[in-house]
Amino acid sequence: MENFIIKRLSKPFDVTIENIASDKSISHRCAMFSLFSNQTSYIKNYLLAEDTLNTLNIVEQLGAKINRDGSSIEITPIDTLIEPNDVLDCGNSGTAMRLFCGLLASVDGSFVLTGDKYLRSRPMKRVADPLRSIGANIDGRENGNKAPLFIRGVKNLKPFTYISPIDSAQVKSAMILAALRADGVSKYKEKELTRDHTERMLCGMGANVFTDEDGFINIEPLKNHLKPLNITVPADPSSGFFFAVAAAISKGSRVVIKNASLNPTRIEAYVILQKMGATVNFIEKENIYEPIGDIEVIGNELNGVEVSENISWLIDELPALSIAMSLANGKSLVKNAKELRVKESDRISAVVNNLKLCGVNFTEFEDGYEIVGGKLNKATIDSFGDHRIAMSFSIAGLNCDMQINDTDCINSSFPNFKEILDSLYQG
Repeated sequence: MENFIIKRLSKPFDVTIENIASDKSISHRCAMFSLFSNQTSYIKNYLLAEDTLNTLNIVEQLGAKINRDGSSIEITPIDTLIEPNDVLDCGNSGTAMRLFCGLLASVDGSFVLTGDKYLRSRPMKRVADPLRSIGANIDGRENGNKAPLFIRGVKNLKPFTYISPIDSAQVKSAMILAALRADGVSKYKEKELTRDHTERMLCGMGANVFTDEDGFINIEPLKNHLKPLNITVPADPSSGFFFAVAAAISKGSRVVIKNASLNPTRIEAYVILQKMGATVNFIEKENIYEPIGDIEVIGNELNGVEVSENISWLIDELPALSIAMSLANGKSLVKNAKELRVKESDRISAVVNNLKLCGVNFTEFEDGYEIVGGKLNKATIDSFGDHRIAMSFSIAGLNCDMQINDTDCINSSFPNFKEILDSLYQG
């Protein structure tokens, strides 16, 4: 088990980062969505991390031909996906497991989805139940709530009108993928817009997916194969956000994160940093499948903030935001964020338990927490096997020294995180 020992920065830094990990959400989808075409998809800057490589392996197990040249990937699908002769291992990725549930629900064959011990403990009925309601055959431990999950594909799933009780891009994406092979037009509605990579990318490939005036996402079933992808995966703004926080908590520090996704559903956490007092600038360069550009963050004195809206847009960044909140003036409040409890760890519990070790005053709620800003103390913290907890408290170490135990999980999403972190000391 690997541990990190992070030392306090002795001076502000000014760095431009061009090697932020590629966007994980988009990389997963590139591999999966290529299966809806009958031509070769060309993907540059694919994330070469454990989770996304597992997704690529699953696509290959389903019959696609994969050619790799570093992070440049060519995926040539086959007309009819094959039934694999082994289980499909999603590693630590809830995105992969939940989206494959939707994709495979209408594919002829039997499929078993599994993952590591952390993924096998995460709830899956949020996807399994709505898919079963339209005719999908999905089972697993606890009546389909825990992996391994068994799927027997069903042709001609029923079209649906579904209003989701939870705002989850993973649930939405799974239902959209299932709807592409349904018998008629399906409609999906969420209370709050979640990350919309699936809708954007499928539309770019030629699918008829649109939102009507009543807020329902309409999904027409495919009549033909989709166009292949030709895409350069942008840098992951969620990964870049750790270094945005590093700059924000070090007055006078500056970071520029190059070629990141500027999708509004992905940069909300930067907007929160801006509200807290950091200088944040977005410089758009292109907009094909996704708006892409640079993000500049300059550290300044931070003030407390309330975070209660657009939670689904920053669910992955809240652990890192908690570090900024702990060093801000006054109190900060996070609420309506119960979804944090069912991520790679119970992130509410993981955040507050580790902040307690750092001497931070807090109040825990079922759906969030209140943090009294001031200072962080040196501590030894547990990642709980959650890469975002491990990386968030690594950033805290730049302020106060920190030891983070069980950091192997970082390789699942951001293999060069420590390399970039170390570069700040020379910046």
